[in-house]
Amino acid sequence: MNQKTITHTPVQKLSDAFSAVLAGAHGLVEINKRLRLALGWQAALGRQSCAEPSVVPDTLDACTAVNVEQRHRAMDESYQRQRRGARHDSHRSLQVLEVDMTGMACGPKAAFATTDYLAHQRHRRGRQRGRVLATSDGEMVVDRLFGGTTPRRKALRPLVQAAEDTLARDEENRPRTLWRFDAGGGSVAELSWLLDQGSQGHGKDYASPRAHQLAERVTQWVDDPRLPERPVGWGTVPPLIRVGF
Repeated sequence: MNQKTITHTPVQKLSDAFSAVLAGAHGLVEINKRLRLALGWQAALGRQSCAEPSVVPDTLDACTAVNVEQRHRAMDESYQRQRRGARHDSHRSLQVLEVDMTGMACGPKAAFATTDYLAHQRHRRGRQRGRVLATSDGEMVVDRLFGGTTPRRKALRPLVQAAEDTLARDEENRPRTLWRFDAGGGSVAELSWLLDQGSQGHGKDYASPRAHQLAERVTQWVDDPRLPERPVGWGTVPPLIRVGF
């Protein structure tokens, strides 16, 4: 990134932002409270002082798409060296990956900020935070931001592809990967694409009218022993998508 340097270099400012997160800061405005007085913390990170919180956001704003991609590659390499998810033995057990989307309110100047429905916050601007969680390993694999109006079905493919890059998944491991998601990602097109990649999927049908039609064709219902109010039934018509096992 092209940015002038007076006291602290852009790399040092980025290091201060990362250090503030590690120190428990909820925003860059807390750099003074979290870092400036913590001389021992600065010394442990090879710093003798820290940048002002007013200039650190300028460095983040100066980052380009190339810088963001470089950051993604660096995080992928770090994950592959240190995290359990990248070393999961798929031959012993399925690797369960869960796609989750969470709406977050933000200011009108934030990147990807759009007017969208947020729980208990109607007519607020916000963004969608998309994550891929390795539930069997207790880790977060991917964390991405989307526009506030991006539905889960539109974010599914980018999140799956990003997670495969992070985990370095190949054609041999895909059949032993189980993707889980809620109804927002369960369109026929997205499920068919996922199965065509060789992976397995577990989710809810995106189209509720179709689910009601299938439920009407069930001839025998069985009570779920864990939740008696949630019966299970076998459909009597072929599924609309290919089912993988």
